[in-house]
Amino acid sequence: MNICVFCSAENLDERYTRPAREFARLMGKGGHTLVWGGSDSGLMKVMADGVEAAGGRLAGVSVEFLSHLARNGVDEMVVTKDLAERKAELLARADAVVVMVGGMGTLDEATEILELKKHGLHDKPVVLLNAAGFYDGLKQQFQRMDAEGFLPRPLSELVFFAEDGAETIARLEETVGSG
Repeated sequence: MNICVFCSAENLDERYTRPAREFARLMGKGGHTLVWGGSDSGLMKVMADGVEAAGGRLAGVSVEFLSHLARNGVDEMVVTKDLAERKAELLARADAVVVMVGGMGTLDEATEILELKKHGLHDKPVVLLNAAGFYDGLKQQFQRMDAEGFLPRPLSELVFFAEDGAETIARLEETVGSG
């Protein structure tokens, strides 16, 4: 399966890198392909290192202004002209999407992917890996949107919140191809 992972290019605390390493190892062990922003820094590097070490494939999608940070020696690397094209390319290559911890860029990617899914423009599984409770506030906000009628589809059809890498990979393997 081609799993698009949105995550930070920043170096982060062990409470965030530990679940990423676990998820990366399980992805690689399962023979899956990491489809990611292509960067060789921060959590993106942790994911790429782990997937590659465990036998998985790497398909990066960088963007021109960040291409100097792109990882070398990957199975595939595409460079897009801007962030909008990059997001579209990442989604097009993915069978499923996982959102890990990250900053504004990751949040932008997550909300766009969910907005597209809300409108039926894709039906790929989306999992937020809620490492160390990072997305608790976002989960609460999404639940409020759902409860107060802001979503045309139930929240449970749009996104699944996982607490660790094992729960994330299990959810993906259970849902890819079923929806």
